[in-house]
Amino acid sequence: MQEVNYIHHLNEVLELFSRDGRLNPSHVSLYMALFRFWNLNYFRPSFFIQREEVMVLAKLGSKSTYHRCLTDLSNWSYILYEPSHNPFKGSRVYMFEFDVEEELDNCPTSETTSGQVVNSQCPESETSTGQALVSINKPIQTVTNKKNSNKTKKFKNQKKGNAGEKKNKQKGSVPYTDNLHTTTDKNYDEPL
Repeated sequence: MQEVNYIHHLNEVLELFSRDGRLNPSHVSLYMALFRFWNLNYFRPSFFIQREEVMVLAKLGSKSTYHRCLTDLSNWSYILYEPSHNPFKGSRVYMFEFDVEEELDNCPTSETTSGQVVNSQCPESETSTGQALVSINKPIQTVTNKKNSNKTKKFKNQKKGNAGEKKNKQKGSVPYTDNLHTTTDKNYDEPL
């Protein structure tokens, strides 16, 4: 087996994960835990795992989730899992190398009018549909809300009308004292 580039392999696998709609966070977490054990075993083609250790690293709390995700990853050809059914011997896992760039090089491409490359024959992401594509240079157009444009004028008029009422309300039994020593005419050009 050739030498495995840690970063390159993670980038390739994450690219595959982004296009595979069958995967959930438990699958990804389990694969990352297995990848960690593969790294600790110096990227040998196969290595043995203990369920408890992998579950702790993958943050999985259920044995059924662990086994379901492990068999799913094996069935979907991300790994090859050989259970041992022996409590003293761990299960064997084979990890595969992926080359997404080679897969994308074999795909026919076409360009849209905005210059976006579209792969018509290659697998696509199943995460969402109907996404809007907006070019970087195009400004976002917004519609002004005519209902709210007059509210600031009305608010200013209410403040002026309420100023006289506040003076009358403050003439109650307790005299008004300004404990903070604030002023209403502030110069915001001066630093605090």
